[in-house]
Amino acid sequence: MSKLGIGVIGVGTLGRRHAENLRRAIPAAQLIAVADADGGRAKQVASELEIQHHFDNVEDLLEREDIQAVVVATPSRFHASVTRLAAVAGKHVFCEKPPALLMEEAESAMSAVAKAGVQFQIGFMRRYDPPYTRAKKLIEAGEIGEPILFKSIGRDRQPPPRSFFQGGINGTLFLDAAIHEFDLARWLMNDEVAEVHSFGGVRACPELAEFGDVDSAVVNMRFGRGGIGNVECLRKSNYGYDIRTEVVGSRGALEIGYLRQTAQLVLTSAGASYDTVDHWLVRFADAYLNELGYFVDAVLKEKPMQVDGQEGLRALAVCLAAERSHRESRPVALESSARLEGNTKNAAGLEIAR
Repeated sequence: MSKLGIGVIGVGTLGRRHAENLRRAIPAAQLIAVADADGGRAKQVASELEIQHHFDNVEDLLEREDIQAVVVATPSRFHASVTRLAAVAGKHVFCEKPPALLMEEAESAMSAVAKAGVQFQIGFMRRYDPPYTRAKKLIEAGEIGEPILFKSIGRDRQPPPRSFFQGGINGTLFLDAAIHEFDLARWLMNDEVAEVHSFGGVRACPELAEFGDVDSAVVNMRFGRGGIGNVECLRKSNYGYDIRTEVVGSRGALEIGYLRQTAQLVLTSAGASYDTVDHWLVRFADAYLNELGYFVDAVLKEKPMQVDGQEGLRALAVCLAAERSHRESRPVALESSARLEGNTKNAAGLEIAR
């Protein structure tokens, strides 16, 4: 197989970007079709990308024999069900985060993947962002010694539209946004999160209260080997898309991320100013391309996925613990990550910390 035939399921903002990358920037991929519950949107994207096939349902896309893999970029509530359908149809799956909104659904999807013997990758694109990739290599090389402290900030310039929150189809701030920070924490600290204590509020976007969500959150973490960490998420910073991470080790520290969009700095009598990163598609453009490029290459060459279903389950477990901690106003402990191996039941492993 010289090229991998792929279908994209869900062509909203991110699904459209994935489709564009597959069509125009990944030579080993052949974008065959797109599908979206909004048939008009699927037709428009297909026309823009000059591909013939578009559908308003998942089943018709999965029936195509020239499609060997799919990208799942639907609203989060449907990630698990679409993954199961794709696996049963024998398609390899790249699924956007989170793998599901409930642990039981995520486990069911991963069981279907294992039973079908297909490849699965979860969309933690920051692992493919060059600055983060470089930081991981430096940590593994021992440049900062043993990681002991983790800090990560994730601030959107503006929140998604109201439709994003309606019906809870994309989960709360903990599941939709903080999951990236939790994945980075596990990855860069090379350790599992053992306990979380979350605090959240609705101050910047009061309209989110009607959806039972928060617009800001801080999550304190304790890791299995004794390290500690802190994650901060904000839906509305107003000034830009601000993603920064710091890892402090026994012999030094690493800072990853930037806010300035360009190297241009304007100095006037009014002060100094510079352009800030405006959107996540801009900041992580390379990462989105790199992660899909790896997925295509891994399927074609039958290589193991770097960010597989188990990574998705572990990050989801931290999300659910953080969400529960906020809801019940108390620390929540996560049981040993060994319970996540083999997709066992109750893999979230949550219990109230004593």
